[in-house]
Amino acid sequence: MDSERRKALEESRMEKLDDLYRKYAKGLYFYLHRLSGSPSIAEDLVQETFLRATVSLSFYRHEDVKPWLYRIARNIYIDEWRRRQRWKWIPFIEKEEMISPYGAPEQETIAGETSRKLEELLGLLPENYRTIIYLREFEEFTYSELEEALGLSGAQVKVQLHRARQRLKQLGAKEEFFHD
Repeated sequence: MDSERRKALEESRMEKLDDLYRKYAKGLYFYLHRLSGSPSIAEDLVQETFLRATVSLSFYRHEDVKPWLYRIARNIYIDEWRRRQRWKWIPFIEKEEMISPYGAPEQETIAGETSRKLEELLGLLPENYRTIIYLREFEEFTYSELEEALGLSGAQVKVQLHRARQRLKQLGAKEEFFHD
C-alpha cells in the first residue's frame, strides 16, 4: 500500500507541475527572451526554471507561485548572464520576430516606431531597472509579487520602481522620446 500511495502522490505532483508549466511557461519565455535577447537561450532557461522549481519544491513556502517562478527564472538568467560574461545587453526585439513554441504574447505592444524606440530606451537601463519595469508594466505584477520575485522589501520595490521610471523618463527626454 505504501508503494501505491507514493505512486499516487508522485502522479499528483507531476500533474500539478504540468499545470504550472502550461500556465506560466509562455510568460516566462517572453520574460526571459526580453532579458536574454535570444529565443534559444530563453527556451533553455524556461526548462531550467521548471527543473529548479521541481527540485526546490521541498523548500517552497506556499507563497504565490507566479512570483516564485519568476524569481527562479531571474536567478537562472543572472547565473547564465554571468556564465557567458555578457556585459552588453541585447535590445528587445519586436514580438512578431520572436519564434516560440509558446505562441504569440498576450500583451499588446506599442505599435511601430514608438515600440522600437521604447525598447531601445529600456535597453539603456541597468538590468535591475529593466527587470522591475518589465515585471510591473508588461507582466502586471503587483507590488507584493515584485517583493517576492525580486527579494526586496515593499519600500525597496517602490524606491527602485520610482528610480527606474525616473531614469527612463530622463533617457526619453534626452532622446526626445517623451513629448509634453
